[in-house]
Amino acid sequence: MKKAFLQLHIAVFLAGFTGILGLLITLNEGLIVWYRLLITALTMWILFALLKKLQAISWADRLKIMGVGFIAAMHWVTFYGAIKYANVSVALVCFSAISFFTALFEPLILRKKINWTELLLGLVTLSGIYIIFHFDTQFKTGIMIGLVSAVLAALFPIFNREFLKRVNVETLLSWQQTGGFLTLSFLLPFYLQKFPAGHFIPTWSDFGWLLVLAWFCSVLAFQLSGNALKRLSAFTVNLTYNLEPVYGILLAFVVYQENKYLSHWFYWGFAIIAAALITHIFILIRVERKLTQAEIKTPQ
Repeated sequence: MKKAFLQLHIAVFLAGFTGILGLLITLNEGLIVWYRLLITALTMWILFALLKKLQAISWADRLKIMGVGFIAAMHWVTFYGAIKYANVSVALVCFSAISFFTALFEPLILRKKINWTELLLGLVTLSGIYIIFHFDTQFKTGIMIGLVSAVLAALFPIFNREFLKRVNVETLLSWQQTGGFLTLSFLLPFYLQKFPAGHFIPTWSDFGWLLVLAWFCSVLAFQLSGNALKRLSAFTVNLTYNLEPVYGILLAFVVYQENKYLSHWFYWGFAIIAAALITHIFILIRVERKLTQAEIKTPQ
């Protein structure tokens, strides 16, 4: 059990580290994601084929999954764009708005009952982001791009839940990364025409960080969280992933000393977001306890 918890927290830490890499890599955001998808897709196809974890699926499912991969690719492009136009801390604060957009979109897409508690907590999170947006005017462009990233980040996991009912995770991820790579390859020339890049070929330093991004923050993080899920409940895994923005912001403070460039309005906004996050955690814990008690009382 302790090993599973350790694996899970390493996976979350690696996910939080992606923001740091967005500044370490000197390529523009479109090229960062293009190289990341290329390396990750190739690695997954080779690794999962050797492990014999790939399953045959219909072309209809392949095309749908690849389409969701395009949404994921656009999420990463806008996430790194938010970092370039603002900083890591602001981009990760915007990422926390995913809770609101998930609570909004999931009932509409899956035709489920609206969870008003999650929607309300999501609105509280947005109010924290608004405080930063309104008073820290230097970050306005980055915040707007970051919110677009949060919208996209909320969408593709909702679609993935439906695919996972008939497709295993390894097959889903392999086709999704491939779909993201192919669609971004088609759009990249137009994107680079609109947002020119200083250079197209990664430096040796860039290439090294891209390998870290693809192998450690993508492939390894997935493997660790997958192994943890075998011993821990899905509730525990999802709850722990709420720490991703916190890990990322703390890393940004340590590596880039971003705390020196943030006004007190950032901390007020982040405090509101943190309060919403903590409240959500306590609500989830109460729900989990009630479900556990109900299972114990249910006669076998």
